[in-house]
Amino acid sequence: MMDVHNNKWVAMSDHAIVKEIGAFLKHHRIAQNRTQKEIAEKAGINRTTLSLLESGEVVKLSTLIKVLRILDLLYILDVFNVKEEISPIEYARLKKSKRLRATSKSEKSTNDNKSEW
Repeated sequence: MMDVHNNKWVAMSDHAIVKEIGAFLKHHRIAQNRTQKEIAEKAGINRTTLSLLESGEVVKLSTLIKVLRILDLLYILDVFNVKEEISPIEYARLKKSKRLRATSKSEKSTNDNKSEW
């Protein structure tokens, strides 16, 4: 299996990427000492479908997710998390409206002691 850190994902064809994903799944299945039949049954798919996935053939995305779940590899989907980012302009507005000084306690206490009468 190729080291995925050295891959040039952009330069790879779609078929090459699918083959890399299949090799990744096969590597982890074998490392966990689990058979294709066992994984397929637990994922609710046909063993042939798992074999196709591992050999780099195109399968449904839902099949990939099922296999990742059974192999306890769903953590790799973390790269798809969308992080809320604030624009630089909005950040500047928030920073501008930030309080620069605190009210002194003596000013606050005299305001609290004022009677409405």
